[in-house]
Amino acid sequence: MSDFNITQAVKKLDSWQEETYKWLHQHPELSMAESETRDFIYQQLQDFGYETQEIGGGIVGVLQNGTGKTTLFRADIDGLPVKEETGLEYASTTTRRDQDGNEVPAMHACGHDVHITAGLGAARVLSENRQAWSGTHIALFQPGEETAQGAKSMVDAGLVKKIPHPDVAFGQHVLTAPMPTGSVGTHVGAILSTGASLKITVHGKGSHGSMPHMGVDPVVLASAIVLRLQTIVSREIDPFKMAVVTVGSLQAGSKSNIIPERATLLVNIRAYDLEVREHLLAAIERIVNAECEVTGSPDPAEFELYDSYPLTNNDAETTKTVTDAFIAHFGSERVGDCGDVPASEDFSTIPDAFGIPYCYWGLGGFREEDPKFPNHNPKFAPIMKPTLATGTEAALAAILAWLGN
Repeated sequence: MSDFNITQAVKKLDSWQEETYKWLHQHPELSMAESETRDFIYQQLQDFGYETQEIGGGIVGVLQNGTGKTTLFRADIDGLPVKEETGLEYASTTTRRDQDGNEVPAMHACGHDVHITAGLGAARVLSENRQAWSGTHIALFQPGEETAQGAKSMVDAGLVKKIPHPDVAFGQHVLTAPMPTGSVGTHVGAILSTGASLKITVHGKGSHGSMPHMGVDPVVLASAIVLRLQTIVSREIDPFKMAVVTVGSLQAGSKSNIIPERATLLVNIRAYDLEVREHLLAAIERIVNAECEVTGSPDPAEFELYDSYPLTNNDAETTKTVTDAFIAHFGSERVGDCGDVPASEDFSTIPDAFGIPYCYWGLGGFREEDPKFPNHNPKFAPIMKPTLATGTEAALAAILAWLGN
């Protein structure tokens, strides 16, 4: 490994990675419908010499190169129903059909195109430099991260039995902060929160707007629920523990003088502690049911849990090895602690299915002087250089910490 230079190997891919990234950015696909993206990745891995297969909507390439450990690097591949406003020459103008059959704009507004490009870049470098390592590498490209369906879909489709058993798994995410482009950040323990969404339907009794006494108003009921939910974090959760309860949508009625039959709330929760997560869910149900009873709701409330994300909890020993590898490659000035990130991921579903340790890290995607737009914003646009190279080098540095000769 001493005569192998990661930076030089990645630099040789510069124009190919730029073309790859631009194509991916211009052709985003929505969660669990990533057919063009899958075909593209499949062909790339085939060209690199990987044994490639589709599993549960994702693509997995396996490259065996002698004896040694087995590593798995995962990249997510889905875009979002967001209309791009970056002004880039390679901006997405693509529209896709969502799960309800509606034509909607699509954008890689969370940087998954960066993740794919880095994952493919690392896979290609390993294929072209087999003298530098020994063992087995698994390049996994997962669908449906944005809806928490993809990792579960691959596991349910028999992922664990269809590929070699890895010793360790890696993943990364491009971020606006706290690291500038060209840097990476690791974190021991809980790095991404557990999260879930709830669709709550409460029932009233319709009436004329001038005769509220003859109905049960679900708008007032839903409003009382929204206000009461705000007390869960402030009055029920330990102040030293992170918790978020957000009501992102409240829909009811269609006309000012009609008291509707029902109201629907969409609620999102986040926590770094599984006990806190369960407390939030139980408290939400308790409050909703109590408000329905007080209001005289004619039917019980309905609860639908969806987009349920596990906790991403980095193994301490694995993270130390990865961090040491990053410092050795990048220098300490480009490696930091990214801290707790309140967003959620389904990445850990895959290593948990294998029962293996993992490390997930943050990748800086913006210069310090750039305007800051968060992930999922229509103007979210990581800088290609050096972000693509840094993400690819980070993947390789971590992988070679296990496979390097």
